[in-house]
Amino acid sequence: MPNKLKQIWASGGAAINGWLAIPNGFSAEVLAQCGWDSVTVDLQHGVQDYLSMVTCFQAIQVHPVMPMVRLPWNEPGIIGKVLDAGAYGVICPMVNTAEQARAFVAAALYPPAGTRSNGPIRAGIYGVTTGYQKTANVETLRIPMIETGEAVSNLEAILDVEGVDAVYIGPSDLGFSLGLVPVLDREEKQILDIYEKVVRETAKRGLAAGVHCGTAAYAKRAIGMGFKLVTIGSDSVFIGAGSRQAIAEVRG
Repeated sequence: MPNKLKQIWASGGAAINGWLAIPNGFSAEVLAQCGWDSVTVDLQHGVQDYLSMVTCFQAIQVHPVMPMVRLPWNEPGIIGKVLDAGAYGVICPMVNTAEQARAFVAAALYPPAGTRSNGPIRAGIYGVTTGYQKTANVETLRIPMIETGEAVSNLEAILDVEGVDAVYIGPSDLGFSLGLVPVLDREEKQILDIYEKVVRETAKRGLAAGVHCGTAAYAKRAIGMGFKLVTIGSDSVFIGAGSRQAIAEVRG
């Protein structure tokens, strides 16, 4: 199927992304019906593994939501496996240099553009050449994370790597790497200046900038800044926040 986020970006819009930390098909199914443009299974900091990711994909595939994955790390084996399982977008953490970005992109692309092995066991038909192999390089997104001072210093070189479609800011790690408290919705001028640079440099190249937000209000603000992909919280965050609010209201 055509990549929904690419369509949104081509029309000048911004995509709203959900986040799955809970390894459960039912919670994924519930989230998929809420109106997100895409939903990302978090293999890095979520309590997800490969099989729970597949279960989440199976739960959401009947809904008009694009499945994505945040990888645990920049490693070719897992990059190929999440794509084989049906991911339409791959977010890669801790990409700090152009060399690391090139390695990520190569692992996510079929030859001759890259080195991805053929075996799309869910995305296509295993061992058989189908339409998937013909379109996968175009329809899947490769999104390095910008979350350290080193990555910011190398931003232009990372963005110039052929095959990078967008970058995704991890505000907690970005702040942490600069000696700040690791939180999501940042207000420091130093960080906001970095956001402005990322938005400007991606737009200059026809790419998209993404950012993880803690609240809907900040996500709306981020879209106003020029971000084209905003994530709001996660399934586990929503459960905790909703529960605390309900309990506080009753006890108050």
